[in-house]
Amino acid sequence: MEYDHKAIYKAYPEATLIRDDDGVYKADGSQITLVQSDIDAARVTLDAEAAAVKYKTDRTTDGSTTYASTGDQLDLLWHAIDADADLKVKFASFYNSIKAVKDANPKP
Repeated sequence: MEYDHKAIYKAYPEATLIRDDDGVYKADGSQITLVQSDIDAARVTLDAEAAAVKYKTDRTTDGSTTYASTGDQLDLLWHAIDADADLKVKFASFYNSIKAVKDANPKP
């Protein structure tokens, strides 16, 4: 029998040794009686945790839906405000602080 080691360690934090051929043990050598529903619940939790990490990494480092850099996102926001007179008023402090930097450092 091959155990789901990660799920067992999640369900039974006291487990220190898993032997696929003869069981799961605590540090003192006593064997742990496994309950499949506990292992299944731990697997569900582990899968959910992995999905949350995948969601994050897909959008930040190596996925096809990676967000633009923070700087690029802020530049898009600034240009959207720059194109709308009402937004220039509503977001005046943000707009004016960025505009001052852009005016002081024009593109070549």
